[in-house]
Amino acid sequence: MKKTVHNKLVRDRIPEIIEKSGKRAVTEILSDEEYMELLNKKLMEEVQEYLESGTVEELADIGEVMHAIMDLKGIALEEFQRVRMEKLEQRGGFKERILLKEVIED
Repeated sequence: MKKTVHNKLVRDRIPEIIEKSGKRAVTEILSDEEYMELLNKKLMEEVQEYLESGTVEELADIGEVMHAIMDLKGIALEEFQRVRMEKLEQRGGFKERILLKEVIED
């Protein structure tokens, strides 16, 4: 019997997909604290994968993790968008591609 240990957060249907392939998935349901810790780890993993691939699929994975974090923290999508738009209005976005090279005080 071959056993591969993962100990990582996976999407909800992954155990079902593993079972359909004829293998057995050993899982557990996480506490809120464990879930938050592993969501943060998953976010870093997905960002790294995006940096390596640059694909829309990896951006979608980042978005999915962000939605899970917002859900756990009780942040509605509308609140997220409101805060995003406030920051956009106050500080702007990144469309102009500005590189701040130096700040000189006289």
